[in-house]
Amino acid sequence: MSTSLYNFKKITVVPTSVRKTPTVVRRHWQISRIRAFYARKVKFLQQTLHDKLTMILTEFPKMEDVHPFYADLMNILYDRDHYKIALGQMNTARHLIDGVAREYVRLLKYADSLYRCKTLKRAALGRMVKILSRQKSSFEYLEQVRQHLSRLPSIDPNTRTLILCGFPNVGKSSFINKVTRADVEVQPYAFTTKSLYVGHMDYRYLRWQVIDTPGILDHPLEQRNTIEMQAVTALGHLKASILYIMDISELCDHSIEQQIKLFESIQPLFANKPVFVGLNKIDVLRRKDLPAETEALLKKFESDNIPIVELSTLTEEGVIELRDKACDALLAQRIERKLQAKGKEATGDGHVLGRLFVAYPEPRDNKNRAPFIPEGVLKKRAAMDLVEDAMDEEKPKRKLERELELEQGRNYKLDLKKYYLLKNEDEKYDKIPEIWEGHNIADFIDPQVVEIPRTAGRKRERSMSRLEKELGDLGVNIDSKRMKNLNNEQQREHVGGKKIRVGRSPSVPVPERTPRDVKGLPDRKIRIKARKLARGGLKKLGRAARKGEGDRHVYDLKPKHLFSGKRSTGKTDRR
Repeated sequence: MSTSLYNFKKITVVPTSVRKTPTVVRRHWQISRIRAFYARKVKFLQQTLHDKLTMILTEFPKMEDVHPFYADLMNILYDRDHYKIALGQMNTARHLIDGVAREYVRLLKYADSLYRCKTLKRAALGRMVKILSRQKSSFEYLEQVRQHLSRLPSIDPNTRTLILCGFPNVGKSSFINKVTRADVEVQPYAFTTKSLYVGHMDYRYLRWQVIDTPGILDHPLEQRNTIEMQAVTALGHLKASILYIMDISELCDHSIEQQIKLFESIQPLFANKPVFVGLNKIDVLRRKDLPAETEALLKKFESDNIPIVELSTLTEEGVIELRDKACDALLAQRIERKLQAKGKEATGDGHVLGRLFVAYPEPRDNKNRAPFIPEGVLKKRAAMDLVEDAMDEEKPKRKLERELELEQGRNYKLDLKKYYLLKNEDEKYDKIPEIWEGHNIADFIDPQVVEIPRTAGRKRERSMSRLEKELGDLGVNIDSKRMKNLNNEQQREHVGGKKIRVGRSPSVPVPERTPRDVKGLPDRKIRIKARKLARGGLKKLGRAARKGEGDRHVYDLKPKHLFSGKRSTGKTDRR
């Protein structure tokens, strides 16, 4: 079971009243409409009460479903019989309410007037509410149980747990305050702790819970009160490590003999659990200072293989030692139980196999079941293999430089000239001379040999055809008529001919404008798509009867001169 199952804080508050609904009906309605109205009222109340009661029955824990620890704890705190009777009354009330609603809905079908429908509705609602009012005591009891359950500590019965027990005022609460972050009240009088308290700690990267139980007195089980029975319940049902705390200084008003006698009386609750005895308050009196008779009583624990640890919650001496021993013993026991549950014991390093199942494949029979491959696939593979073999024969595999380096070892020399592609293979390893036939070779090398290809490339890029192509891709219509303003003849300087008047520039033809529905659209497909989208936008405007995208006018659908004043018989009066 998950921890969330025992989170009782999520139980919904038990309601104290029923939600009321409005009743508006007109006598001139058809009788079928009046019947449906009152039938709906009865069904609504029935469904509301049904849902509320179902929520109570669902959210409250059932004794049979929860862990035995919680079942016994609830039996001690709330009385199992009383708790079951209260939930049973909720279930009976739900069943009766459903029956009343079903009966009166059937009677409403035969009502012949509004008065009879209303009377039947009142009778149905009154009977359903009367059923609930009779369960007032059960509702109050369940609400008190819910409040008390929500205040209980969240104890996980299946996790690693340490339980502190012993006489009242022996130092159990002080111990839990030292090893955990719990803040349990500590006072010098008995029964300061009246309920279970839980603290959490980390040990070996694992989460542990430490439970502080109320003090137990040495008398028969039947005479123990509710506070003591909580400790007995925790000791009996939780698989935990038991820390029996004793006051060696006898400041708790109980002698060591009485404390040992209490241990023996509750020892049956410690069956199959690691048990440790902690001698507290050694800052007042140490074990070596005890008289011989008392020391002989303590040696009985050691003869029964029960470890004894001396500690002091005041000076924190021995507190961590007792905690570590108890945790290690419980861990070893939990691991051993898991291995035994699988039917194998831990053996060396292979103890993990006891918790795993390894599946090995086994042949079903002696038949050979080869994979099925179609003949067409086999033919294609054979043809591909022939082609690959032919290519391998034509092109012998060339060794890489790395392979040559590994083969030759220290004798390897990197030769980059052997891959030169020259007309005359004998010139691969020739050196370029500085002087040849009385000429300096450097004089014949252009200093701008790198810059010349770059300028040539830029000239190629800035060509007229390239400009027309790029503008055409962008949707701009490039035509000879439109490009007249870029003609070289009009850009030349005027030479000869008539004189040009000063202040007048030569006329240049105005280029035609590109239509707006074409500008920016590169090709015909995109233009058609844009027109379709535009038509879709116009449809929305048409549906709203708008003149355009900027039409935001809100018409006055209720003019004041038509909707103000009185229009009764005799005359028309506007106010």
